[in-house]
Amino acid sequence: MQRLQSHEVRQMFLDFFKEKGHGVEPSRSLVPQEDPTLLWINSGVATLKKYFDGRIIPENPRIVNAQKSIRTNDIENVGFTARHHTFFEMLGNFSIGDYFKEKAIEWAWEFLTSDQWIGFDPERLSVTVHPEDEEAYEIWKTKVGIPVERIIRIEENFWDIGEGPSGPNTEIFYDRGEDYGHDPEDPELYPGGENERYLEIWNLVFSQFNHNPDHTYTPLPKKNIDTGMGLERIVSVIQDTRTNFETDLFKPIIERTEQLSGVTYGTHNRQDVAFKVIADHVRTVAFAIGDGALPSNEGRGYVLRRLLRRAIRFSKDLNLNEPFMYQLVDQVAHIMYDFYPEVYNKKDFIQEVMKKEEERFHETLQDGLAILEKVMQTEKAKQSTIFPGEEVFTLYDTYGFPKELTEEYVQAEGFTIDEAGFEKEMTKQRERARQARQKVDSMQVQDEVLQQIHVPSHFIGYDHLSTTTTLTALVKDQAEATELQAGDLATVVLTETPFYAESGGQIADKGRIQSETGSAKVKDVQKGPNGQNLHQIEVVDGSLTLDQAVKAEVNAYERKQIVKNHTATHLLHQALKDVLGDHVSQAGSLVAPDRLRFDFSHFNAVTDDELQRIEQIVNEKVWESIQVQISHHTLEEAKSMGAMALFDAKYGEEVRVVFVDDYSIELCGGCHVNNTAEIGLFKITQETGIGAGTRRIEACTAKGAYEYYEEREQLLNDAASKLKTKSEQVPQRIDGLYQELKDLQRENESLTQKLANVESANILEQIEYIDDVPLLAQKVDVSDMNALRNMVDDLKQQLNSGIILLAMENEGKVQLASGVSQDLIDRGFHAGHVIKEAATQCGGGGGGRPDMAQAGGKQPEKIEQALAAAKDYVKTVLSS
Repeated sequence: MQRLQSHEVRQMFLDFFKEKGHGVEPSRSLVPQEDPTLLWINSGVATLKKYFDGRIIPENPRIVNAQKSIRTNDIENVGFTARHHTFFEMLGNFSIGDYFKEKAIEWAWEFLTSDQWIGFDPERLSVTVHPEDEEAYEIWKTKVGIPVERIIRIEENFWDIGEGPSGPNTEIFYDRGEDYGHDPEDPELYPGGENERYLEIWNLVFSQFNHNPDHTYTPLPKKNIDTGMGLERIVSVIQDTRTNFETDLFKPIIERTEQLSGVTYGTHNRQDVAFKVIADHVRTVAFAIGDGALPSNEGRGYVLRRLLRRAIRFSKDLNLNEPFMYQLVDQVAHIMYDFYPEVYNKKDFIQEVMKKEEERFHETLQDGLAILEKVMQTEKAKQSTIFPGEEVFTLYDTYGFPKELTEEYVQAEGFTIDEAGFEKEMTKQRERARQARQKVDSMQVQDEVLQQIHVPSHFIGYDHLSTTTTLTALVKDQAEATELQAGDLATVVLTETPFYAESGGQIADKGRIQSETGSAKVKDVQKGPNGQNLHQIEVVDGSLTLDQAVKAEVNAYERKQIVKNHTATHLLHQALKDVLGDHVSQAGSLVAPDRLRFDFSHFNAVTDDELQRIEQIVNEKVWESIQVQISHHTLEEAKSMGAMALFDAKYGEEVRVVFVDDYSIELCGGCHVNNTAEIGLFKITQETGIGAGTRRIEACTAKGAYEYYEEREQLLNDAASKLKTKSEQVPQRIDGLYQELKDLQRENESLTQKLANVESANILEQIEYIDDVPLLAQKVDVSDMNALRNMVDDLKQQLNSGIILLAMENEGKVQLASGVSQDLIDRGFHAGHVIKEAATQCGGGGGGRPDMAQAGGKQPEKIEQALAAAKDYVKTVLSS
């Protein structure tokens, strides 16, 4: 076996399958694009779903990739086990309807055992298969030659995620030797059992069934291969390390943490856990931020925040009490640079975000500790040694305290945590998240009809909006057809089409298809599995037949508006980078005839000044009348020109590049103006946050911008008319009215106070004594709760000693205020208790401090009972 570095193993895997005719698929962003079923890309196959369910047929049915992935379903295990990670790399080879079990198994064996490649001793390898998968069993036994005692049948070897492709799988295990387990009596000491000796290194999935909506299984039209090998695991075997954390993927991070902390790895188990947690979590957070995710209180941003705070919690075991995680980004960037230069390229931004988040948590830490101390004091007063689970959850959810951190603090004070209470709150939160999650299918059932349509279709819509062409395929009710009648809804293919298929944010063209015998509306256009534009049509009259000549015509007016908005989107993208920073990246877009929408990664709301600058930059480019140039280049040439690629999209070897001078250069297959002057005018209409670290700008151009300004001008004119002034004098008129309003408010407050003083003087005569306690409980007539509270304060000062309860009726409801002087507080009276007794009588509730309290009620007809309750309260306290 060769002694290889991690980057060599990764490259060797890609090279091996490249030699076997596989196309190398680049690693995609960790943030899923157009896949709401996933929070993160969590496997090598996650970015290839459309190939597996047949929505798109790849140019090469053989694919290999090394895909960065995040899984967060078992964060609590990270650091305590040898191989749990939140960020990991999955090496995989895939066949989309090409080779199947025999080649997948033979090639896996060749890669692992050949001296030219990994060179494992074949005697150390065992496999598992599904009990009913005789085909895989025979291949391992007969073709590969593994002894039957090292082929284990396991019922769980079946890959199924619900509706869509599914099938049996076979796993390959490496025997690490007797140092990792040798007890023949151990029932779990076998490949596939719970043990440290036999390590699973590769999983080969044979997708051969459709899992149908009714939960039946039928053979797939095209069988697929999906494999996954964790890079961290295979490297730990090759480098002969006890855990993944001693490999070259983690060791430099741990060594840097040793330098920062002054603590040595490998000397104390508790501290080793901290080293592992920090090394794992900093990789995850660095890569996620590099791909556009940002810490926040929701979604994937919440995951990042939790990981950072969990790492900081464990850093206390290494005596690290200041922000430090950001200093480890250099090591992550260096380790991964060969294959993932994005972390290095965005290093400064990643460090800035991480440092700010660390500093924020260190500040929140103090607030959380104060809450924690207060709760412990309350429980001690109750003579309880149980720290409430609800409070553990509040500290976790509001202050970012991991449960382990709370547990550590309270144990030092002799408390144990109410685990059941905490789990109850966590279950509620999970249920809320489950209810909020979009109910969408992860994969679709393969559509065999569309996959079988191979007739060519050529898009000519960049230069022509109408053409005479031929209907070469008709699909109705999921079956090929030869004729369509009025009222039919169908999918059709044209030999040449001017209709743009929705992609890259640009919506599909609409229009008409006309023949000698009938006509149809084109309602939508989407890309088919084999790359043709599929036109969704409704036959309006007559009939359409297969191979018939038709005239296809795009709605020219809508297309003209679309291209203006599309080019404006490119200008907006660059202007955002100019004003906000290079970290801005596109997270989604919509280009429609009447508006454009642009989603982008950014951690703060965009200020009014920034929006004004962005809008000004775009308009300046419009007014410069820049010629828009479009040319084709190799992907490498385009990258060398500085072209921006969007959505982490898949590009072929030749790409289409849209140049707006040297200001904006983007890879784009969409439709654009010839000159920026055609855009006319650009106006931002709204800027909002739509999720964790993601902002949205909505805007319009040309006629849409004119209509926006016209609408705003009409609003201004209407306001001027109501204010009885000219439109240009509206601001001054508003200022004048504000000043008049303030003057009237001051005058009103003065009169109200005078009236209140008069009423206070009058009701002082209504004091009654219960033993030696002065009680004033009266209904009064004042303007609002603020005036009621002020009256209570005034009466307290005049009385020196007493209990006050005032009530008023306001818009069919009751408002109550109470006050107690200090001498009576010392005797056990409490304004909050007075108010509670009174409010209960009139259908309300409230509370407050011992000296001042307020409440509301719903039954004004019971005010007298509420006031009488104060007398009962005083008697009760005196008697006790």
